[in-house]
Amino acid sequence: MYDFDELTAFADVMTTGSLTRSAQKLGLAKSTLSRRISQLETRLNQPLLRRQANRLIPTEAGLLFHNYCTELLAMAAHSQEALAELREEISGEITLEVHGALARSWLPGTIDAFLNRHPKVELTLHTRETPPTKMHSNSVHVWLGPTHECGLNQERLGHLTRGLYASPHYLAAAGTPQHPDELNQHAWIDLLGSASDGLLLTHQEHGQYAFNPPRSRLRVDLTALHIDAIARSQGIGLLSHWLTAKREQHHPGELVNCLPGWEPVPLPITLLYAYGHQSRRTHALLEFLRSQVPAPWRTSAAAV
Repeated sequence: MYDFDELTAFADVMTTGSLTRSAQKLGLAKSTLSRRISQLETRLNQPLLRRQANRLIPTEAGLLFHNYCTELLAMAAHSQEALAELREEISGEITLEVHGALARSWLPGTIDAFLNRHPKVELTLHTRETPPTKMHSNSVHVWLGPTHECGLNQERLGHLTRGLYASPHYLAAAGTPQHPDELNQHAWIDLLGSASDGLLLTHQEHGQYAFNPPRSRLRVDLTALHIDAIARSQGIGLLSHWLTAKREQHHPGELVNCLPGWEPVPLPITLLYAYGHQSRRTHALLEFLRSQVPAPWRTSAAAV
């Protein structure tokens, strides 16, 4: 086992070429520095330095050992830094922005667990229904739906599959469609902009159908209002299977998939954050969010 005081003494003399200058730099007596180098040479059973004129120059063994010495000192410094970080609690302010559809269905338990794990972190939570354009380095965003280039790192967490839903009361009054070509005979509840360009519905057995939704008498811009309007028998609309299942846990029997098997492309769920070095609290939040991804999101992603 090497003595790191001896290694430090040797490495510094290799840099200065002088016992006097190294002793002054390290704040040691010249005799102490000389003794440490002699002890290292004895430990290695090799002379490492020799005097030439007014300088100390390395022997062949000294040149060879200097490379290992430098690596050992660097590893020791890195290990001390890593251990120091472990001793420091993660703290500070961080902002999490989440698509409104995921705020109540996924986030509450996740955030509680994160704050319990890191009691000195101060978290600000925002919900939004529009994709981010830029973000502070201590901000993280979870978005549901297509994304565009916005100068942020984009990491796919999973996907949500979707289907056509209505309330049993609505279907009892208006009839249950048997094929997407019957949807134009029904009231359509639109989540603002989600189907403005039409929907390509796909069925494993029956192929594809291009559906152009009729003009909606009710258009909303919040996912929660959209689901509630469909549950109140206002018409048929496009909902995430996972989000609907979460709602059904608290309000069973209010929504049914009225055209099973007919689905548009799944919606991606994306984690967005700034490029470059992350603060410890940002890194901790990113790792925690990755660990909290529900299995159905990943199952849906595998099917894409």
